[in-house]
Amino acid sequence: MPTDETHDPEHRRRLEGLIGRLPTRAAAAVLWLLRPESRWARLPAGALLMLGGLLGFFPVLGFWMLPLGVILIAEDVPLFRRAVARALAWAERRWPWLFSRKPPDGPPSPTAID
Repeated sequence: MPTDETHDPEHRRRLEGLIGRLPTRAAAAVLWLLRPESRWARLPAGALLMLGGLLGFFPVLGFWMLPLGVILIAEDVPLFRRAVARALAWAERRWPWLFSRKPPDGPPSPTAID
């Protein structure tokens, strides 16, 4: 088995943590795109997301599209794999809360704090 970053359990855990923060429908779409048999859709979707991210100054598009497109493309393009794995590791060290599953809605109640 190759030892690239996409098969690394830490890399997968980071991706799952980020995906877990997405809205349910978006998370389902990203999970479907990350499946190996979805390569035919992943490459065009990643390219379109990257293009939309570059045009993020328009009202409908957003800069959030660029990193998502790069993550999708990195699944199939070895040139991006290592860079994405390192970027996710750096981001997790910087913002660890971003990689945990979404907290319950609303602020914690005062009685929940012991």
